[in-house]
Amino acid sequence: MAGIQEQLALLRAKVAHIDRKYMDSGAASATRKPLESSCFVEELLTGEVVETPYGKHFETEKLYERHRRHGSVEISDLIELRHDLLDPLSGGAIPNCPPTRWAFLDTETTGLAGGSGTYAFLIGVGSIDEEGFRVRQFFMRDYGEEASQLQALSEYLQRFDVLITYNGKSYDQPLLETRFRMVRARHPFTRMEHLDLLFGARRLWKLRLDSCRLVHLESQVLGLDRDGDVPGEMIPYYYFEYLRTHRAFRMVPIFHHNVLDIVSLACLTAIVPEAFRDPERVTLRHGADLLGLARWLMQARRIPQSLTLLRRAVDMGLRDDLLFRTLLDIGLLEKKSGNQLGSLTAFTDLAASPNSHRARAYEELAKYYEHKERNYSMALEMTRGALAIAVTPEIQRREQRLQSLAMRQGRKRRLPHM
Repeated sequence: MAGIQEQLALLRAKVAHIDRKYMDSGAASATRKPLESSCFVEELLTGEVVETPYGKHFETEKLYERHRRHGSVEISDLIELRHDLLDPLSGGAIPNCPPTRWAFLDTETTGLAGGSGTYAFLIGVGSIDEEGFRVRQFFMRDYGEEASQLQALSEYLQRFDVLITYNGKSYDQPLLETRFRMVRARHPFTRMEHLDLLFGARRLWKLRLDSCRLVHLESQVLGLDRDGDVPGEMIPYYYFEYLRTHRAFRMVPIFHHNVLDIVSLACLTAIVPEAFRDPERVTLRHGADLLGLARWLMQARRIPQSLTLLRRAVDMGLRDDLLFRTLLDIGLLEKKSGNQLGSLTAFTDLAASPNSHRARAYEELAKYYEHKERNYSMALEMTRGALAIAVTPEIQRREQRLQSLAMRQGRKRRLPHM
């Protein structure tokens, strides 16, 4: 694929040709003929003007063939994804659905605030088939084409059962539902199961990466850096400029931006749900990523699997703040599982170094020596270790009780045998 700069140079030449074609001979720029926006879109993009009962709009489609790669992912691998891949991450809502029935959706809008004044002027839908991965884009060339655009989108989505987005549950789907209501049409999302990949991605990578934005994961996880991409914050301004001038030149990079977002979303779908489907065999390379997955397993009460990943994360290496919290989690989970030796080891390691969980570790050690070994002197020592870090009424009461128990235990040991 030609570089973006070469594509832009070619587009500039096309725009100049169109300008000359429609300019009156010898006239100044102020006397140019008005140009039809559909002409500019059709000149610059391969696609067609589609007519529906509600008017017209523009559609274009791009195919990523099977032999291509997108970063670290082979496009051909997408068709081979398991039908049950989305089951764990969706909480059982999508137990068995072939990847050819998944729709990957992303929108480009006139603003980020949402509400009835925000339009989705470009809607992209990606899908997997035997030829590769294709992205169909629905574009409204003016506000009056919204009803036609949404009607075509609704019809297109009928072939899919699952909607996959990135932050779509909070933004894209609610926005589109509002737009359907504004044109007095029924939205197509009620019958579709919706998987928002953002939540799974955050669980995996928020402990290691500064940002879980899609473009950041594209770079850090897929190993793909965009060249010449349009800044997201400029997209609404370029569309408003297009509406004023009817020049589609600045819209071309936005179409490309939308395609990249959707292809990256599909490729991340090949990575993120697999980690949740088979966590014990996951091949994550960073301890912090394993830790994020282990915490999800903890919430799902899958204790043995969680413990396995927590220990793997410690072995792979964690920065101090994550390490100490992980040792605490290991100790608490081992205690809940009845493995007293495992919990004792974790709490002892945690109490050995200055950290924010050290007092809790001393408390847990005090409980162990008091209730499991009946060694009140050792329990009292651990309690005083906790008090040296944090003074609370609960720890003070434990100290008083253990002082009494230790004194009684000491007297019994000093009594002569009869």
